[in-house]
Amino acid sequence: MMWQDIQSLVPPPGKPADFNDCLAAFPQLEFAKLAEQNPLYHGEGNTWIHTMLVVEALLADPAYQQASREDREIVFLAALLHDVAKYSTTIVEPTTGQPSQPGHSRKGAIDTRIALWEAGAPFAIREAVCNLILAHQVPFFAMMGSRRKKSPQFIVHELSWQVSVPLLGMLAQADMRGRVYAGQQQVLDNIELFREVAREEGCYGLPRSFADAHTRVSYFRGADVHPDYPLFQRPGSKVTVMSGLPATGKDTWVAQHRGGLPVVSFDEARRELGLKHGENDGKAAHYARDQAKALLRAHRPFVWNATHLSPQMRDRTLDLLFAYDAEVELIYLEQPPAELFRRNSRRDSSLTNKTLRALTLKWEPPLLTEAHQVHYLT
Repeated sequence: MMWQDIQSLVPPPGKPADFNDCLAAFPQLEFAKLAEQNPLYHGEGNTWIHTMLVVEALLADPAYQQASREDREIVFLAALLHDVAKYSTTIVEPTTGQPSQPGHSRKGAIDTRIALWEAGAPFAIREAVCNLILAHQVPFFAMMGSRRKKSPQFIVHELSWQVSVPLLGMLAQADMRGRVYAGQQQVLDNIELFREVAREEGCYGLPRSFADAHTRVSYFRGADVHPDYPLFQRPGSKVTVMSGLPATGKDTWVAQHRGGLPVVSFDEARRELGLKHGENDGKAAHYARDQAKALLRAHRPFVWNATHLSPQMRDRTLDLLFAYDAEVELIYLEQPPAELFRRNSRRDSSLTNKTLRALTLKWEPPLLTEAHQVHYLT
């Protein structure tokens, strides 16, 4: 299934969706028919029934009907695939005996990313869909704060840099309307309050403005600062952090654009230590971090060249860099599937294409909130 075929699934305003075509395009949705849901929150039945109701609620929304073609593509695909991982994440709660799906939003975003990447979807549209899926439940609870003890204002500020808040509100409203749930109206009220907070904060449809990039990064990392007042930036290294699957061209980019700078690299650490890919990764990581600390203490610019595929992997690097007051730019690279696997098969590497494909299951490109600058080279 190619991107042009997927685009054809998106009905024009006033027309219904063809769910048989949707199932043909995304066969993994067949499992939604087997994914039971907690009847307290989903009296309508299984996940596929819920998905169809969500899509129908979205198509009936006047805001959807008035949206641009691209926005309709993004939010339609997010609605269709928002629960694509419920089947694979289902567990039965031992205390209640009811099914639940912890982590289905994050896994659904990754599953969708892989499917749309293989179909040739444009990067910006694909990531807009995936980030909506990742955040699709946040407006339900944003007015109560977050597990990180962040205020509703902080939540909308952060989301405004990661997704289209109007599209997220549209998706969340359809998600709630597409179910049988006694508390439905209260959650719909919460969604509207979430939208109103975004409007009041000047970030409904655009990123929340900040005094400068350092204030923004510090704010999103938990500093007690106001977005409108600049935070003094202490001297530190200027660090280029690479991100992307193996064989996307990170080494070549570094050689062409950051030639002459010291390079911290897990691959180079493995080579210097005589280790194969996946062999004693902790030792290689420790070696690389020691190199980085020496450069950071000297305030020297350098490149940190690694895959940094997931937020957890990037956080280990970024936490260290920001602890030393570094100014960080993230460079993300990507290749189409056929080119990626062709390149990898020709490399002098112990990483097989089978292992490379398995790495996509952890694949989450960096968000704009993660560094002073984030560049997507796709």
